[in-house]
Amino acid sequence: MPRLNTAIIFMFNKIGFDNDKYIKLQSEHIMKRISQFDNKLYLELGGKLFDDYHASRVLPGFEPDSKIKMLTKLADKAEIVIVINAIDIEKNKVRSDLGITYDEDVLRLIDAFRNIGLYVGSVVIAQYSGQYNADIFRRRLIDMKIPVYLHFPIPGYPSNMSFIVSDDGYGRNEYIETTRPLVIVTAPGPGSGKMATCLSQLYHEYKRGIHAGYAKFETFPVWNLPLKHPVNLAYEAATADLNDVNMIDPFHLEAYNETAVNYNRDVEAFPLLNTIFEKIAGESPYHSPTDMGVNMAGFCILDEDVVKKASNDEIIRRYYAAKCDRLMCTVDDEAVYKIELIMKQAGISIEDRPVVSSALKRSEETGAPAVAIEMPDGKIITGRTSSLLGASSAALLNVLKEFAGIDDKIHILSRDVIEPVQNLKIVHLGNQNPRLHTDETLITLSVCAASDSNAELALKQLSRLHGLEAHSSVMLSSVDIALFKKLGVNITCEPVYESKKVRHS
Repeated sequence: MPRLNTAIIFMFNKIGFDNDKYIKLQSEHIMKRISQFDNKLYLELGGKLFDDYHASRVLPGFEPDSKIKMLTKLADKAEIVIVINAIDIEKNKVRSDLGITYDEDVLRLIDAFRNIGLYVGSVVIAQYSGQYNADIFRRRLIDMKIPVYLHFPIPGYPSNMSFIVSDDGYGRNEYIETTRPLVIVTAPGPGSGKMATCLSQLYHEYKRGIHAGYAKFETFPVWNLPLKHPVNLAYEAATADLNDVNMIDPFHLEAYNETAVNYNRDVEAFPLLNTIFEKIAGESPYHSPTDMGVNMAGFCILDEDVVKKASNDEIIRRYYAAKCDRLMCTVDDEAVYKIELIMKQAGISIEDRPVVSSALKRSEETGAPAVAIEMPDGKIITGRTSSLLGASSAALLNVLKEFAGIDDKIHILSRDVIEPVQNLKIVHLGNQNPRLHTDETLITLSVCAASDSNAELALKQLSRLHGLEAHSSVMLSSVDIALFKKLGVNITCEPVYESKKVRHS
């Protein structure tokens, strides 16, 4: 096997974030916040719970399931309320990292919570105004014996506070029946209505004589990092389609003469939260949106350079994702323009992603789509389109051979195995493209591994793909993108269709 530059490999795998310290500090602060209120705390939990891969990419060392590990320690005190926006149901909004719609993700979350012993109390459909698909989803949940509550649009939200904090505002929402002291309010994605749900419950609880409290657990933006720190800029890039904007918390600055970073929606909602507390409890326990939060991530960064590099890489990846989404008309031009501005603020460009130029160069040389993958030592491996394999499959096999020390001239897939698969695709399944997708390639490799030692050795290298960077000269199929994500490869694509067909999948 060829020797790799160990110093570069060390940098490739270097940790920039202390996950154990984070879990300890975060748990302590959550418990402290619970003790501030009598017997009911609504904890708004933002970001991904089981699979926060954005955090793990920008904070190397952060474990994707860190939040859920903390919650399992409180399982006997906590129940989960999942909020989904009826508008997201109606337009079949998709979680880009998982490739499933928000309503399907709600069902996935319910199963996932139950599997680790966390109690899911109910689902809230927010912004409900009679949407057809929301009604269908509601019936599905009811048939599964899952309690469902409807929350409605409030005219003048969030500025008309006297109306909002009234029986015609929050009072019109259905009261969520809860049974445990800690109510964790979460959602399949941002903008679902978590905070509004919490505030609505506070209104209802105090009307019932229950002195409930509210706190927010969200990783980004990191309040005690600079406004234009790459970690916070990467968060803006990740939410470009939501028009979220990081900003200095003016309330925190005024109250403490201390600079803290928050984002526009929390700053805009804070006067409302204060008014609610003052109306229902006589006074507010918080002086700023930052006070509401429980976020210790900024105290757990071990290596600033590692974190900055990882965050800048993420910004560029988000730029390519937005460009492809724009081509498919799932976001508008503003999302792309915003990330372009963020890249300028960070002082980075697409030239800082080496696999981009390599993929484009290989495509130009071959006159066909190409994929480039960067190895831990900085070496770029490419794959070209052939009659047997797509560019993604070729690149994937070439990387596995590189890791295994197999000569590039050696074929690890037998034509005797490939051809029957192609025949199945074309003759029996009606596909027009005979070339193997990445999932078909790995299945074929597994078959070959039973009788070929090189194929077996290559297959054993799959776990080493995690964290590699890759780029395609054209937009890949959903199958190839999904497989790269499962393998942990950070794939980006040029916003170019592979063919001139009208329909693309």
